[in-house]
Amino acid sequence: QVQLVESGGGLVQTGGSLRLSCAASGRTFSNYVMGWFRQTPGKEREFVAAIRWSDGNTYYADSVEGRFTISKDGAKNTMYVQMNSLKPEDTADYYCAARSLPSLSRSPSGYRYWGQGTQVTVSS
Repeated sequence: QVQLVESGGGLVQTGGSLRLSCAASGRTFSNYVMGWFRQTPGKEREFVAAIRWSDGNTYYADSVEGRFTISKDGAKNTMYVQMNSLKPEDTADYYCAARSLPSLSRSPSGYRYWGQGTQVTVSS
């Protein structure tokens, strides 16, 4: 089994920045994908960004491309997302996820393992 733990959420003003971390433990994979999703009450869980562990290739949702940067530290088994130029519509619970296949995916159903979530609030 894989355990995922998010951290780094908080309250920031519009235009501010946050960096979220996701630490993975348990069984390791040679080739897999990790991603970030977000969710607010009454909305479907929304894809944010994903990264392929083997080569670092990334994929971003249109709503965050140019503002968010996903990265990884293989030695620490940790994934990050640097979130800049934050907007009120970025307010959500952010979830770390992982899948055991190397193909990038933006669908929540494609990810087997999930963290507990970390809250991000952007005030106007």
